[in-house]
Amino acid sequence: MSTSSQKDSFRIDLANLPLILAGPILRRTEPDSVTVWLALKESRSVSLKVYKTANGRGSIIEDLILAGSRTTVAVGNHLHIVAVTAITVNNELLEPSQIYAYDLDFGGTERTLPQALNLSGIFPYTTVSYFEHNLPTFAMPPDDLNHLKIVHGSCRKPHGGGKDALPLLDYFIEHFASEPHSRPQQLFLTGDQIYGDDVADPMLWKASQVGDVLLGWEEKLPLANEDYKTPSQLKPGERTEIAEKFAGLTAMLYDKPDKAKSHLFSLGEYYAAYLLAWSPVFWGNTFPDGQAIHQDPKKVKYWEKEAKEIAEFASELWKVRRAIANVSTYTICDDHDVTDDWYLNREWCHRVLSKPLGRRVVQNAMLAYAIFQAWGNTPEQFTNEETGEKLLQAAEKWSISRGTDKVIEAQITKYLGIPPIDLQTGLPKQKLDENVWILDRDDADRTKLIQWHYTIRSFRHEVIMLDTRNWRGYPQGKTTDPPMLLCPTAFHEQLEKPFAETDFLKQKQGRKIEASFVVVPTNLVSLSVIDKFQSLDLERDRVFNSDVGDSWNFNNVAFSKLLATLFARRSRVIILSGDIHFGCAVRLNYWASSQANSKVLDRPGILVQLTSSAFKNGELTTYFA
Repeated sequence: MSTSSQKDSFRIDLANLPLILAGPILRRTEPDSVTVWLALKESRSVSLKVYKTANGRGSIIEDLILAGSRTTVAVGNHLHIVAVTAITVNNELLEPSQIYAYDLDFGGTERTLPQALNLSGIFPYTTVSYFEHNLPTFAMPPDDLNHLKIVHGSCRKPHGGGKDALPLLDYFIEHFASEPHSRPQQLFLTGDQIYGDDVADPMLWKASQVGDVLLGWEEKLPLANEDYKTPSQLKPGERTEIAEKFAGLTAMLYDKPDKAKSHLFSLGEYYAAYLLAWSPVFWGNTFPDGQAIHQDPKKVKYWEKEAKEIAEFASELWKVRRAIANVSTYTICDDHDVTDDWYLNREWCHRVLSKPLGRRVVQNAMLAYAIFQAWGNTPEQFTNEETGEKLLQAAEKWSISRGTDKVIEAQITKYLGIPPIDLQTGLPKQKLDENVWILDRDDADRTKLIQWHYTIRSFRHEVIMLDTRNWRGYPQGKTTDPPMLLCPTAFHEQLEKPFAETDFLKQKQGRKIEASFVVVPTNLVSLSVIDKFQSLDLERDRVFNSDVGDSWNFNNVAFSKLLATLFARRSRVIILSGDIHFGCAVRLNYWASSQANSKVLDRPGILVQLTSSAFKNGELTTYFA
């Protein structure tokens, strides 16, 4: 570990960095299109080509089948993002249980993928391939569910307890690289891909510097009365008071100051958190000694502990990078992608969204989520003048203005669905959806919002990804009452509509969907002991202590409606869930007695909940649940 001072111990020499800062990450993959996400240090037009392989086994490259190109988006002076989609070139489609390879071309000097990944003699060699041809590959899902291989997980905190489990995916793919029925075909990251709160001091120290260098400017974070601070003025380990007093955040409540001591605030920090979670590029020369940062011996000791944990996390990132380049990767947000308790209840919305810094933190986190995660989930939203493309254009302009253009900021908050402030109450606008409150995003221009939920339909299965953060229904009683995790409108948009669309495709186009997966970031059913603790917190009005209301079974109306909605369309449902830092499986039988659910009276509906958590956040319940 370096013993130099905080200021000069970590310098980013852009000239000696590889062109690719993070990625490639294989994202949405369908029979007629493939999307790959990358972060580059320079603006480029990126071309993506997808090839058949001999006998569908991956080792020998054959004919071109898909192609496409796209120019990067400059979200910072030295940070250029692209999710490039390749489409069919001869009306030929990708087939089930086949392995395909893809290649990228960047023009310029580092034209090929190996050149863009490495800078010979300066940057360590890296590969994202499992074959001698040095290209990443992927297996399409099968047309026989017996061969379906899905991986899912959540909650990957760099300094969390235990070893990072995501590098194991690299082992699985490597071991079965040429076997399309055995290697994982889809990866679902079901929340908390990064942590905005509960950040290690060394992680913030690095993220602040990486973010500012790549942006090329330092953000002025609004506090109150025209006052502001820059990220460099808000040191690692010293952010708890600012987070609570000026942002209204709740991670530190009830005597947990360490949960916000190094909270991410700035846009650059949130961008950097993704780069540091997915790529080894910025992890050289790790950290200074704790004594160069803190004078308090306790803080020095804590710094050294966290630095060791972070260094261990970083040591296997090359495996993570290779793995997610070689399997279709789908994500959905949960609270820590923004901050603990994000939109948990009306009280949280009032506390945070009414404060300038609170709004800015939510804005920064959601903008980063859109660019680093949502773009690859739903690439169609980010093209042809759709809302996502407008958001990307606004993000470019926001960076050009160095975070000062209020008109552009207003556009960004609209596209992200952050509600405006009611000038009479000083609180975020709300409106009724049937008998529950929801955040009111309506405006005179009828601005179309980015939708975070989406559906994937493969050859024999469908996967419905629910957004249970942004469309909650808040009871009209106490502001801390547990919410409906989907409001009535969201039930229709996120569940009833996708099910109906699948049924239409089955009836009219002969699609043979045999299994229905629903990704629910937080659990339908949890351990009874956890429910008891949360019930006590609810009685004592300490709901932020244990995320009271994030499990479906804490709102009987929503829980009943969810089951009725699922089984009105499907007799068998598989729930993929995470969040609770331990793994479990639950089987639930459902009988309906109302005429509205007569479709499932012939036999009980069966729901299986498969909870996989955490990738890296082990705690007591992880080992003893």
